[in-house]
Amino acid sequence: AAYFEIVAEGTGTHDILYEMNQVILGNPLIFVGGLIGAALVFFFASLAIRAVGSAAGEMVQEVRNQFADGKIMAGEKEPDYASCVTIATQSALKQMVLPALLPILTPIVFGLIYRYALPDAFQGIAPYAVGGLIMVATIVGILMANFLNNGGGAWDNAKKYIEEGHHGGKKSPAHAAAVVGDTVGDPFKDTAGPSIHVLVKLLSTICLVTAVLYL
Repeated sequence: AAYFEIVAEGTGTHDILYEMNQVILGNPLIFVGGLIGAALVFFFASLAIRAVGSAAGEMVQEVRNQFADGKIMAGEKEPDYASCVTIATQSALKQMVLPALLPILTPIVFGLIYRYALPDAFQGIAPYAVGGLIMVATIVGILMANFLNNGGGAWDNAKKYIEEGHHGGKKSPAHAAAVVGDTVGDPFKDTAGPSIHVLVKLLSTICLVTAVLYL
């Protein structure tokens, strides 16, 4: 509503409901905005999940290298804990650069393309296309975050449930399958799911601040 209030003031209508009603997804140009908003959520989630796998791979390699040191395994030498902490922090910062830029650059680039690249006959549609992007991204983001949080939690707790002795307990085929599910569930519920909430809020804030660029 705050975004469309700015649009209403910029277009001179001062009618927020009127402006919101102009976001008609049946219009192909506005539908493209909604499509980009939905795709943005899935792309963001995939980057977050991939970042966890990449950082974990680097950590595992470092641990293996230290395990190869006979003195560490014999207890004659202290492990290098600092290197593992460094890998975790550096990977977290490096891997989240692109996901952090997505909600900032996507609405700005999309809105400016619609504002200046479309023919004169379509001038004025840019703020509504960006509004469609916000609306669909918010809807898809809520559903996606709910799926990731609950699905990831189910996979994680399935392993714990089996380890309590159900379905054969530890070292059973069910436990082996649950361990694989847990490796997917953890980044779902701990990384991608919670971060989508940040994506939705940041996307709305960026569109609100830059709304005047699309008028």
